[in-house]
Amino acid sequence: MQYRNDKNGNKLSVLGFGCMRFTKKGNSIDIDKAEKEIMAAYKAGVNYFDTAYIYPGSEAALGEILERNGIRDKVNIATKLPQYLIKKSKGIDKYWEEELSRLRTDHVDYYLMHHLTDLDMWESLKSLGIKEWIDNKKASGQIRNIGFSFHGNTDSFIKILNDYDWDFCQVQYNYLDEVTQAGKKGVQAAADKGIPVVIMEPLRGGKLVNMLPDKARKLFEADSHGWTPAEWAFRWLWNQPEVTVVLSGMNSLEMVEENCKTADSMEAGSFTEADFELLDNVKKAIQEKEKVGCTGCRYCMPCPKGVDIPGTFASYNYMYTEGKSAGRFQYAQAVSLTKEPCFASQCVGCGKCEQHCPQSIPIREKLKEADKKLRPLPYKIGINLARKYMFKKGKKK
Repeated sequence: MQYRNDKNGNKLSVLGFGCMRFTKKGNSIDIDKAEKEIMAAYKAGVNYFDTAYIYPGSEAALGEILERNGIRDKVNIATKLPQYLIKKSKGIDKYWEEELSRLRTDHVDYYLMHHLTDLDMWESLKSLGIKEWIDNKKASGQIRNIGFSFHGNTDSFIKILNDYDWDFCQVQYNYLDEVTQAGKKGVQAAADKGIPVVIMEPLRGGKLVNMLPDKARKLFEADSHGWTPAEWAFRWLWNQPEVTVVLSGMNSLEMVEENCKTADSMEAGSFTEADFELLDNVKKAIQEKEKVGCTGCRYCMPCPKGVDIPGTFASYNYMYTEGKSAGRFQYAQAVSLTKEPCFASQCVGCGKCEQHCPQSIPIREKLKEADKKLRPLPYKIGINLARKYMFKKGKKK
C-alpha cells in the first residue's frame, strides 16, 4: 500500500474504504461479510475508513468491527455531521454524541461537514456557532481534523475552501468530472493551499465499470496494459499528486484485492501520453450519447440571472450517458439545492452566454430543452419541497 501525507504529516493510505455500500442481509448490514472485507483491506494497508450519519447502519457496523478486532486506534475514522438536518445549535451536539456512540469511540480522526453545495450552507452553520464548536472539539482532541464534503459547482467550492482553515476536503472527481462539481480547478485550488483532497465517486457509483458503451469497453480491452476499467479510473486519480485518498465502496473480497493491488503499484506522474490519449478516446466514446456538446469551460458564466449553465448541461448529458434518474439526481445535488436558485427556467433569453461559447451551442434553446427533461412535474414538486425544508428562513440558536 502506498501512502500520502495529510496536512499534519500523518500518512494516509491512497486507497480509502467507503462504508456506504456494505452488503445488506435482509434489512440490515451483513456484518460478518463486511468484517471480512474491512479486515482484508486493513491487512493490505488501508487505514482510512469513511462513513456518515445517514448511511443506514454503517457507523454502527464500522464501530463494532473495529472494536471487535482491536484496531480502532490503528486506523482513521472519517464521518460526517448531517448539517442539512440541523436547525438549532443544540442539534450539533445531539448528532455528534450519537455518532460517537455508534462508532464506539471517543474521537473522530477526520470529521466533515456533510454535503455542502454552496457558501450559504456553511454560513448557516456558522450562524449556529459551528466554528466555536469545532475549536472546542479540536482543543479537546475529540476531532483531529476538520473538513467538508462537497456537491456543487467549482466557484462555490472555492468560496467555501477559502472561507475557513480546513484540514482536508472531499469531492466527487473522476476522469469524466474534470469540469463539473469541484472539478480539476477545485482540486488544484485545494492542493495550492496545502489542503488534502479525498475523492468520492471515482467510478461514478460503478457506472465507469458497469455502464460503459461497447466502444469504450473495447478500447480498454485492446490496450496492452491489461488494466480493468476500474483500474484505469483509479490510476488516473493516483497519477495526480494533488489527490490524497481515493475512496472505494468495496463490497467483495475480490474488489478489495484488486483495488489494493492497484494502490500498491501506481505512482503519481507515471501516466504516459498514450495513457492519456486512450482515456480521451474512452471519454469521447462515452460522450457520443450526450445531448449538448458542453465542455464545461464556463466562458458562458456568470449568467446575469444566476442560471448554472454548465451544471445544467452536465446533468442533462448524464441522463443519456448514465440514465434518466442519474441525471436528475445529479441535477438535484449540484444545481437545484443551492440557496440561491440557478434553474434553467430563470433564463430571460438575453443571449450573452452564446456570444462567449467557443462551441457555438444554442444555449437558450438547449436550456429550455434540458429543464423540461430534468424537471418533470414530480421532480419539480420534490425539489420545491426539499428547498423549503433546507432553506427555511430565520434559523435560531
